[in-house]
Amino acid sequence: MTHTQDWKVRLHLFEDGGTTKARAVLDIGDTAITGQGVARRNPHDRDIPEIGDELAAGRAMNDLARKLLSVAQSDIEGISHPGP
Repeated sequence: MTHTQDWKVRLHLFEDGGTTKARAVLDIGDTAITGQGVARRNPHDRDIPEIGDELAAGRAMNDLARKLLSVAQSDIEGISHPGP
């Protein structure tokens, strides 16, 4: 049996001075999983916003991936060890 789904991730970037924050949101049906990421520019470095965006976004997506894997692990454990 073939199973196909289309999941979408929304990525929000916020910059304030030398700090870039990112939030990645994955909607799975009626559940949303959110990952967070932050990048801080060293005051002595050149101001290149794209690098902060890339770092913060990558960290947010990495956080999201870890959380999604944790959800999957919990689901596996629920199937492997059903409650009473």
